[in-house]
Amino acid sequence: MKIINDVGTRPNFIKIAPIMREFKKYPDIEAKLIHTGQHYNENMSSYFFRDLEIPEPNYSLGVGSASHSIQTAKIMIEFEKVCLKEKPDMVIVVGDVNSTIASALVATKLNIKVAHIEAGLRSFDRGMPEEINRVVTDAISDYLFVTEKSGIENLKKEGIPDKKIFFTGNVMIDTLVYCLPKIEQSSILEKLSLKKSDYILMTFHRPSNVDSISFMSSLAKFLNKISGKRKIIFPIHPRTQANLNKFNLVQKINKNIITTEPLGYIDFLALTKNAELIITDSGGIQEESTYLGVQCITVRNNTERPITVQVGTNHLVGTDFNKIEGTVYEIIDGKKKKANIPELWDGKASERVVQIILNKLF
Repeated sequence: MKIINDVGTRPNFIKIAPIMREFKKYPDIEAKLIHTGQHYNENMSSYFFRDLEIPEPNYSLGVGSASHSIQTAKIMIEFEKVCLKEKPDMVIVVGDVNSTIASALVATKLNIKVAHIEAGLRSFDRGMPEEINRVVTDAISDYLFVTEKSGIENLKKEGIPDKKIFFTGNVMIDTLVYCLPKIEQSSILEKLSLKKSDYILMTFHRPSNVDSISFMSSLAKFLNKISGKRKIIFPIHPRTQANLNKFNLVQKINKNIITTEPLGYIDFLALTKNAELIITDSGGIQEESTYLGVQCITVRNNTERPITVQVGTNHLVGTDFNKIEGTVYEIIDGKKKKANIPELWDGKASERVVQIILNKLF
């Protein structure tokens, strides 16, 4: 039995790694890895393959960056060639990027079964390209693996039959749990002269934020102000760095703010685990910080991961930096959310996913 596992971006690697490890337990399954190369960066990707112990891809499509339509079309053209050659019994897609929807569309049109891992998440903001990818991928997939119960409710409201929906937990947490011993061994705190729980970790990459000169100017002022209260660690995404340069903001950021290039998974999770607070517009970091019990401020107007707000450590505050600043002061003054780990975020989601797939294919 042959299964193609499709990835396109770094968060996809985190989600597919435990699935690939689990498939190794079953000699009757031939699991192949396809890297479409969406937003490909040699530095960013090689770190993740190494840290997550992911095998070299069987195919690297090297699609690269482009507009959403062009990128999706290129992935479809190249991915179809792979499917026609390999003739898989199933294609597994993860997350909500262009690779996800492109590969799901190709497989569906070729009558290949599609499994979507991290199904059912909704921000209810159709202005986000990821939201379109989520809705369409779920509509055409055969098996929908859900990380939190809001996903079940969303899928049912969209008319998805119960027989397609499986509540299995969060495979991202599987990777975190698996890598905890390595995370404990990371020397990144020593390299950056940091003490545990004595710094704020910050990341921004979402186009709706970082492509705005108004947002980026406000961010620079905010960074400078907050850095007077705590050390700031700011690994800068290539898109964010490009816009800091474009808007002539680099020289306006205080020199005492520690900026780095994008970090590998292990070092970044070590910073996450030991931070007093995280400020981000990322999706996955909301989940990782909740599991680790670290306070997280999400600089967005919505989240597709409501469980992190409802029972986790996530503070959804919007993009008004006055409100963000006020929340920062509240947290460092001791007003923190109690940490609770969501249901089935136990490091065994990939086992449940693979067992269901085996039962369906055999």
